[in-house]
Amino acid sequence: MLLRLYNENPNPRDIRTIVDVLRNGGIIIYPTDTVYGLGCDITNSKAVEKVARFKGIKIEKANFSFICSDLSHLADYTKPISNSIFKLMKKNLPGPFTFILDANNNVPKYFKGKKKTVGIRIPDNNIIREIVYELGNPILSTSIRDEDEILEYTTDPELIYEKYNDIADIVIDGGYGELTPSTVVDCTGAIAVIVRQGKGILDE
Repeated sequence: MLLRLYNENPNPRDIRTIVDVLRNGGIIIYPTDTVYGLGCDITNSKAVEKVARFKGIKIEKANFSFICSDLSHLADYTKPISNSIFKLMKKNLPGPFTFILDANNNVPKYFKGKKKTVGIRIPDNNIIREIVYELGNPILSTSIRDEDEILEYTTDPELIYEKYNDIADIVIDGGYGELTPSTVVDCTGAIAVIVRQGKGILDE
């Protein structure tokens, strides 16, 4: 299903439809403030396995991140963070960043493997934040990348739908996406370190 939503005012009925699909183990492709993402409910192991198979990677080795609706989810899935890191995140979120934090025991075991960290995203995009808010827990996130590098596939929702409708139960058309991914910031040490410069310019 290709579903058109508007970032300024996402239709609540459509949001509920998407959440029902996620709760039933479905996979969605959705807009963010950077590239389009592929995701599912993090609490549904079968859906997570399906995403990992599609990406051709083992779950415990994948660098999937969690999309949260706001900073209140942090304590649910991460170990306590310093005031300085919290202030840094608060200043830059919602925005095009992935913050790597120490994971706590609430992160589903199938994600962790030997990893003790989790990537947290709070995109500056009302559509995906409303979906996560309605769902009540984060969704797994991995970016749509195209192996033959025809760039339209990553930005045009209709072309994304044509290519991925066999894996995704719903492709959300939230307008054209971008080609630059999020900036990744490792916050597991004493100071925050940018490990991938993407769209976000970190305001310190």
